[in-house]
Amino acid sequence: MKKPKIVVTGGAGFIGSNLVKALNQKGEDRIIIVDHLKEGIKWKNLLDLKFLDYIDKYEFLEKIEEGHFKEISAIIHLGACSDTTIKNLHYLYLNNYKYSQRLALFALENEITFIYASSAATYGDGSLGFSDEETLLPKLKPLNPYGFSKHLFDLWLYHNGLLNKVVGLKYFNVFGEREFHKGEMRSVVIKAYEQIKKEGKVKLFKSYHPNYKDGEQLRDFIYVKDAVEVTLFFLENPHIKGIFNVGTGKAKSFKDLVLAIFSALNIPPHIEYVEMPEELKKQYQYFTQADITKLKKAGYNKPMWELEEAVKNYVTYLEKNYTFFYG
Repeated sequence: MKKPKIVVTGGAGFIGSNLVKALNQKGEDRIIIVDHLKEGIKWKNLLDLKFLDYIDKYEFLEKIEEGHFKEISAIIHLGACSDTTIKNLHYLYLNNYKYSQRLALFALENEITFIYASSAATYGDGSLGFSDEETLLPKLKPLNPYGFSKHLFDLWLYHNGLLNKVVGLKYFNVFGEREFHKGEMRSVVIKAYEQIKKEGKVKLFKSYHPNYKDGEQLRDFIYVKDAVEVTLFFLENPHIKGIFNVGTGKAKSFKDLVLAIFSALNIPPHIEYVEMPEELKKQYQYFTQADITKLKKAGYNKPMWELEEAVKNYVTYLEKNYTFFYG
């Protein structure tokens, strides 16, 4: 039996399962998937993947601290609570911060490549821009507890001089295949798809900012296939270290996004603008756009999917697979 080579935490999740699928397509199946399935349909993401073993995230920590798995070459740490509405800071502290610390230390002590998911949520309201230059990290002010938990880990690496030994990826607004299990944290694409199929229309939030009309709030939407390609780039180039934005560098509006969905479904567009919840108004980002200068300088030069083509490809997938996951 071949020894395991790559650990993917969150490997049953959204980006994680897409990453494992991409590794399989490259002929790599020496993979240990670490996750926490609980209830729900996330387990279905594993059905078409090739891997050596599945281990619960808590059991995995115990095993590595007992001296197991030192033969692995890389840990890609994508497992975290990504719910931007969660308020339990202690849970986020343990799950997103302390767990990440323990994995990073294990990887560093054993000279294992360590790639982890940070988040664009660390940029807060964007008033300081979206540069991934590491000297700017101490100035960032996230808007929600999730972003804060990710920021804490970035800062810990920064203050301990470890960012030149690992790779942190600040994923922007990722959408695409295998996100069925994410509930309210699913992308606008799948939520809008459901609304259109059910009601023939989409509801978008009104704008409360003088510089943005209703539906014209801007996001850097990136297709999960591109997010995976960037992640694989760093796995295949282990000499490159640091924090990097993972986005397209092109902000698009929510209106652009849903119009692409209507087009993909060949349905006339019908958008209704609704009030935003009061709590959300206080932490709402009107604009995000990844500065990918550093990513390009690192050597990543693959063209990324245009929004309309990515949405069309994803909608085709939804038409074929929606019933399988939700039955």
